[in-house]
Amino acid sequence: MRRGIAATALVASFALAATACGGSDSGDSADGPVTITYWDTSNATNEAPTYKALVKEFEAANKDIKVNFVNVPFDQAQNKFDTAAGASGAPDVLRTDVGWTAAFAKKGFFLPLDGTEALADQDKFQSSLIEQATYEGKVYGVPLVTDTLALVYNKALFEKAGVDVPKTWDDLKKAAATIKEKTGVDGYQGSTAGYYGQPFLFGEGTDLVDTEGKKITVTSAAAKKAYQTWLGLFDGKGLGKADVTADAYAHKQDAFVNGEVAAIIEGPWEITNFYKGSAFKDKENLGIATVPAGSTGEAGAPTGGHNLSVYAGSDAAHQKAALKFVNFMTSAKAQETTALKNSTLPTRDDAYTEKVKADPGITGYQTVLSSARPRPALPEYSSLLTPLDDELPLIASGKKSLDDGLGDIETAFTKLVPDFSK
Repeated sequence: MRRGIAATALVASFALAATACGGSDSGDSADGPVTITYWDTSNATNEAPTYKALVKEFEAANKDIKVNFVNVPFDQAQNKFDTAAGASGAPDVLRTDVGWTAAFAKKGFFLPLDGTEALADQDKFQSSLIEQATYEGKVYGVPLVTDTLALVYNKALFEKAGVDVPKTWDDLKKAAATIKEKTGVDGYQGSTAGYYGQPFLFGEGTDLVDTEGKKITVTSAAAKKAYQTWLGLFDGKGLGKADVTADAYAHKQDAFVNGEVAAIIEGPWEITNFYKGSAFKDKENLGIATVPAGSTGEAGAPTGGHNLSVYAGSDAAHQKAALKFVNFMTSAKAQETTALKNSTLPTRDDAYTEKVKADPGITGYQTVLSSARPRPALPEYSSLLTPLDDELPLIASGKKSLDDGLGDIETAFTKLVPDFSK
């Protein structure tokens, strides 16, 4: 959740700015290279080393620019940047979650990139991803990596049980029971996190809010049906019980990669970790399919990923260097390197080279991207997930009824989007 610049936050941001932030006071000498600061929000262990190596390549090719690489934990980066930008001490370039782009653009923290060097290859990127980086007609981020959710499954367990890849949520429930009967392991483990509930909403042709109609829809008949389906997948033969512990995510991942559950809903950020598990030493055993469809016949998952954005508060020299850096980091060559090293999905078609497509995980997720849905250009949209994360575990654990929980979510939404009607 975003917050204002309280006195304690200002102290922290000034301390961070002194060591990590760019701008005219970043220590550049009059005749030396410009030093820009890049806040990288990738996984420090699995992904950041690849980005660090690319930074070195950029510096080698651009002797007049130095890059101060700072890895900021993803779960802290949004608030840190919000505070730093408000205090005029933000990094020159931020690796931003796609859900943050509109919010920071609305606050004036991001530089419009239309017509700049950063977007010189705009026509090479998937158009939906450029759309997702657009706010009020201007582009504020260059797509770096993309992702979505898919049904990932253990091919060997599905084959042993003699079940097909489920096309609907009802199919998944039936398949889970058969897998349990034939193999002894659960067929499916769901999640109580708000983001993972989105495919159920899309399957009923709805969303949390109707942005065009400016209406909160989380308690609509379609949304209730979606969450009834979601709730039903925690109860039944071969279905894992709702895990509402602090380590729920890790429990789900460990069970899947070790062959203790046959299927989960997950994103491509876990590809490298899938391959580390005993169940997927043979990478070809990893099955990837579009999430099951709801009663409308629709199937889809939210489009996620990260953009590179430039701080509007940096001076002209730092912005010019930052734009060149963004162009380099989002180039086809850089994206191919990132995909090969980190198993992430490129955002431009010319980065899907034969080498990249040789990774079955990347190829599998690429096939489901067509059903992914861009997030609405609503600055508050990402904040809507917080009430879901608070209430859905209570619903799943039986501490609240579905109606009461969705009602409380609706009440929280009225504070986040006060100009939306119920």
